[in-house]
Amino acid sequence: MEDVAPREFKGPNERIKKGLLIIYTGNGKGKSTAAFGAVFRSLGRGFRAGVVQFIKGPWISGEVKALEKFDSQVTYESVGEGFTWDTKDLARDVASAEAGWAKCVAMLTEARHDVYLFDEILYVLKYRFLPLEKIISDLERFRPPLAHVILTGRDAPVELIERADLVTEMGEVKHPYQKGIVAQPGIDY
Repeated sequence: MEDVAPREFKGPNERIKKGLLIIYTGNGKGKSTAAFGAVFRSLGRGFRAGVVQFIKGPWISGEVKALEKFDSQVTYESVGEGFTWDTKDLARDVASAEAGWAKCVAMLTEARHDVYLFDEILYVLKYRFLPLEKIISDLERFRPPLAHVILTGRDAPVELIERADLVTEMGEVKHPYQKGIVAQPGIDY
């Protein structure tokens, strides 16, 4: 059968306005990039964004440098001391995750933002630094109804996927690291 452009819109007739729960997951590159792209799109529309970045620690990415240009439209927090294979201290990783999640909850409770990005939080759940039940409960309890929340990281739990409005799984097809090419500024961070 030949692909043909649709002649009639067969989507919903009623437009529902709702804050979305969005997940970018999978083993491929681009989860944080897609999430920050959504944040920048919202900033371009005059929205306010709250970002809490887990795990990466002192790394300064291009996205973070670009956020600085939006000044008072953005609240940015970084938690963690680097990737877990760098710290090798479970108690510190758990304490850092707890502190980071407290910042997320504080942002949601203040309800000053239109979009929230909790970058790399799915790793925090994967490594069991925080209980999944608490994250789900807090999101349901504190998220403003019209606010969008974006979660990133590998291995999104099924329980979150079921609650999400949009889930995109990034799949790795080919990666320069496989050829020994290191992360490139402006492309990878």
